[in-house]
Amino acid sequence: MKRNSMLSLFMVSLMFAGTIQAQTVDEVINKNIEAIGGKVNWKKVNTMKSEASLSIQGMDIPINIYQVNNKAFRSDFTAMNMTGYTIVNGDSGWNFNPMQGQTKPEPMTADQLNAQKDELDIQNSFIDYKEKGHKVELLGREDIDGVSTFKVKLTRKSGNEVTYFIDPATYYVIRVATKMKINGQEIEQVSNLGNYTKLPEGIVIPFSMEMPGSPAPIVIKKVEVNPTLDPSLFVAK
Repeated sequence: MKRNSMLSLFMVSLMFAGTIQAQTVDEVINKNIEAIGGKVNWKKVNTMKSEASLSIQGMDIPINIYQVNNKAFRSDFTAMNMTGYTIVNGDSGWNFNPMQGQTKPEPMTADQLNAQKDELDIQNSFIDYKEKGHKVELLGREDIDGVSTFKVKLTRKSGNEVTYFIDPATYYVIRVATKMKINGQEIEQVSNLGNYTKLPEGIVIPFSMEMPGSPAPIVIKKVEVNPTLDPSLFVAK
């Protein structure tokens, strides 16, 4: 009888531990959503245009990004009088980089397209994550440049994994590590985020993104929320 009682108490404690874990990860996520402007403001974002730049060896490379929530994405860059782009439009995607000798846009591989389609959600992956088919897990804490961050793993509906490192002082994401399959091989892409700025629409976004080993961060200079975007932007030419 005593053994059965102890076993019952153990099983109950495991059930409560799972509940506490779920509440904890949702608490962290909700505080992050609130810190970046709240669900209501983000749910109003349907399109976005961003102007950015990357400085390499004294050369300023302009980057323009166009986004339609859950539908389309385009990123342009211009260097040495040549312009390249990446386009995702529904179930199609293309890359064009004349600096690599390309003379016309090339279709993305299935792996590339799968990874890019995950980025079409511009309203934040944490918002309504259950309805989107994602799963989240709190992996504890990890030190990032002296900050004991919350480490939250999000497994997308596609199967790709993203780990967010959240500053407990601000609840901003300061690092993102994305695992994806490209050409059959699993790779991890890491980005450090900073210079969070509040826009007139009430949302807060990072104006600086840097990948370890990159010569310089990508710096956002201007963001327009809900501009009218010409559908022809998302057609490879």
